[in-house]
Amino acid sequence: MSAPAVPVREAGREFVLTLSCPDQQGIVHAVTGVMLEQSMSVSDSQQFGDAQHGEFHLRMQVVREGAPLEVATLREAFAPVAERFEMDWQIHDLAAPARVLVMVSRQGHCLNDLLFRVSSGQMPVVVPAIVSNHTDFAELAEWHGIPFHHVPVTKETKPAAEAELRSLIERYDADTIVLARYMQVLSSQLCADLPGRVINIHHSLLPSFKGAKPYTQAHERGVKVIGATAHYVTADLDEGPIIEQDFRRVDHRMSPADLSTTGQELEAMALARAVRWHAEHRILLRGKRTVVFT
Repeated sequence: MSAPAVPVREAGREFVLTLSCPDQQGIVHAVTGVMLEQSMSVSDSQQFGDAQHGEFHLRMQVVREGAPLEVATLREAFAPVAERFEMDWQIHDLAAPARVLVMVSRQGHCLNDLLFRVSSGQMPVVVPAIVSNHTDFAELAEWHGIPFHHVPVTKETKPAAEAELRSLIERYDADTIVLARYMQVLSSQLCADLPGRVINIHHSLLPSFKGAKPYTQAHERGVKVIGATAHYVTADLDEGPIIEQDFRRVDHRMSPADLSTTGQELEAMALARAVRWHAEHRILLRGKRTVVFT
């Protein structure tokens, strides 16, 4: 089966601007002035003035009137305003969907959920390849018409495996890597080389219940809430900037298997929202935290 393509947009028609800068007067006026000069209409705009940190954050989606415009031309027109206000900024053409390389080990609930959302047109991304340290999901990848790469990892082969991963990221021009229950720790150097590009999902019971069988540990401790956390990957294990969290109340009537099933549902939903928001350029990464315009 070949997955349906992401809905096609005409290049040079719809753009997203994201920015963060020191908060001061005149920012929105200056931004909209550039968009007006470039024959843009604002279709959506969200902003946040962070008084605690003295920062201003903005996500603006605009539509071009008249002839299409190259994204490079719009960036060039915006650059003087960005320099004036000391902005950390990006402009994206929505005709170019995110290219998401998905990594997985032996738990397929998040992978299955993502692939369904992509194949049904619910997720504005392209999945050019799936990478795994096991072969469990090779047939699933084939069914979806997606290249599958088995890259086994041991302590001795980890440097070579990461070198192969880097090669695959470049080969498939992947701008985003999603760890859909990929049970290998990426090296600090690889994390540093891919800032804001790697998204991970884990159950929010960590670090309270580390190691094997976390849901059994949770059951034995009588937890009342379980959840999941999607975050950007950094060299600090499971401590990267949080994108999304989900949770559900549980009680003594639920078995470890019940907790695990519920946890997997939460993981899939939290990861899907995080990937979508990332692909739609709704996340502004600010050090150890995020600003998310949903």
